Amino acid sequence: MRSVLVLIAMGLLLVESGGRFKSARMPEVVAATTTSSAAKARVDFDTQLKPIFQSKCMPCHFSGGQMYDRLPFDKPATIRKLGTRLFTRIKEENDRRLIEDFLTQSP
Repeated sequence: MRSVLVLIAMGLLLVESGGRFKSARMPEVVAATTTSSAAKARVDFDTQLKPIFQSKCMPCHFSGGQMYDRLPFDKPATIRKLGTRLFTRIKEENDRRLIEDFLTQSP
């Protein structure tokens, strides 16, 4: 925990100094800070995931479709239940990453 605080403090010092402080370890500090911030960003089902499923799984898994009653893809619970089995249709890496991030976050 203490090392994380040190890394954050070093990153803040770099920002405050306008990048004038040069060190071989500084890029790692900035990368570590950026990665941990990005990992905490929540994936919103309605605005980020639903459009993916609408483009790949419409009309079958949406209202009126043949599979809707059994597997409604407009409901987050269905997506959590299926997990990575969704990847049979979802091939784009960015879409897969968003889905994986959604599956790992708490409901």
